[in-house]
Amino acid sequence: MKIAVTYEEGQVFQHFGHTEQFKVYEVQDGKVLGSQVRSAEGSGHGALAGLLKSWGVDALLCGGIGGGARMALQEAGIALYGGVQGAADAAVEAFLAGSLHFDPNAACNHHHEGGEHHCHGEGAHTCGHHGGEHHCRHGQC
Repeated sequence: MKIAVTYEEGQVFQHFGHTEQFKVYEVQDGKVLGSQVRSAEGSGHGALAGLLKSWGVDALLCGGIGGGARMALQEAGIALYGGVQGAADAAVEAFLAGSLHFDPNAACNHHHEGGEHHCHGEGAHTCGHHGGEHHCRHGQC
């Protein structure tokens, strides 16, 4: 299994479409075998899903993400875990442990007045709606 994380200076980068790097983790039997930081190769929103697919990525952990990118990832067969914050390595470890906090409604909304861009989530959810937080169990929801 390969897990990609939008990546900047060790942290989960918060805007999928503007990420310049991904950290890609090779996972087997619930353990990270290795990882490498890879360039997004100047790709924009639309091309990133194809790039991740070409790398053999199975799951993506990221911050905010727009609807078009969400659809492209779905079409590419890549599982999406948005609204993730903090250190990339810790996020992957939490994902593998089944304790990743993420927001299935994490979104990016563009505000064209003044060029502002806001990424946000609609609050955390759970696979089983336990306590208002979303926990991924064994990497699947």
